[in-house]
Amino acid sequence: MRKNEFDYLLQVMLSSQREVSDLNFTVDKPLQVESNGELVPVPIEPPFDRLTPYQTEMIALILMQGNRRLMETLIRTGSCDSSYALSDQARFRVNIFSQRGQYSIVMRKLNTKIPTLEELKLPDIFRQVAREKTGLILITGATGSGKTTTLAAVLNEINATKSVHIITLEDPVEFVHSQQMATFNHRELGTDFDTFANGLRAALRQAPKIILVGEMRDRDTVSIGLAAAETGHLVLSTLHTIDAGQTINRILGMYEQEEQKQIRLRLADTLRWIVSQRLAPVIGGGRVPMLEIMGSNLRTQEAIVLGESEGKTFNDIIDASYTFGWRTFDHSTLEAYKQGIITEEVALLYCSKRGPVTREIDSFKKQHGEFASRSGNRLQMRPEATPKTSPPPPPISSFLKLK
Repeated sequence: MRKNEFDYLLQVMLSSQREVSDLNFTVDKPLQVESNGELVPVPIEPPFDRLTPYQTEMIALILMQGNRRLMETLIRTGSCDSSYALSDQARFRVNIFSQRGQYSIVMRKLNTKIPTLEELKLPDIFRQVAREKTGLILITGATGSGKTTTLAAVLNEINATKSVHIITLEDPVEFVHSQQMATFNHRELGTDFDTFANGLRAALRQAPKIILVGEMRDRDTVSIGLAAAETGHLVLSTLHTIDAGQTINRILGMYEQEEQKQIRLRLADTLRWIVSQRLAPVIGGGRVPMLEIMGSNLRTQEAIVLGESEGKTFNDIIDASYTFGWRTFDHSTLEAYKQGIITEEVALLYCSKRGPVTREIDSFKKQHGEFASRSGNRLQMRPEATPKTSPPPPPISSFLKLK
């Protein structure tokens, strides 16, 4: 297979569905694309039912483009990350990995257009996030939950409002920001720096105001990121955690027990926001982010330093600050359900506490009548049928007359 033939194959796969997020090449399976969270086979001519080990290996070689570092990493560790561009049509984040002695490839399609906060329908509190000058901001969630897209929207807001120097350290560079008010320098792992920790150390000597670290992967990166936040930089990064509490615990778990007290104090001083995301399917197709948003106040700082306790969990603290724009996953799912964006089943699947959410949904149904039904994306009400009543009995005088 030649490169031009492979590029044509990518074009066919991208045009096979409306919303394509990933391309999947796996031995003994057909070509597949992920659309709205589901894998869909791609019909091509001439048709074939399954990829062979030789074909996936050829695809892997094309994607590595003769890069010796990538080949050595793949052989040594069993996987490697790279990027690939389909002329001016699309860019991809690529992961090649070994499974049972064969190679599989997943290509994540990267958006070339920088999203805005309005386009993503993110709450207004994200403008407050973008106004931070120092500290640590973490966007967390599972793989594919839209963390990088949210970060790109926050940086886009900064780009439109602040004249600052921004350095991004990514694997690979996903969104290339235009030079507007801010000055961007995009650096890619493997091409421009060897590890996130070393890239972050170098960034401290490059006079940035804002540093984006693609992912907090290890203890060294977290330590240098905290040091950068403590010395007047704004550091934005991601973690693969599901909520605020797990995010704090993941960071603490990178350190020895005797170090954790000091790390708790440093984290309480530097942490500004934790935003956790879950992408939920919407009625009519597509997906929308369910958000948990936690900022920094005296209660969150106390919970970080002393740990969570009865009545002082991060979930309790967020719930108490709902009027300030903070929200739990339960708040997000209930709001989306009441607006007719998601179904009841999806709301219960993506919330954190099913019991309270179920009671809220039942209460909402009762308030709007038990004959409520969904039509499109709005909650439509059916008029309640007038109960049939028996006619009143005739007066006693009529019976007397009949006699």
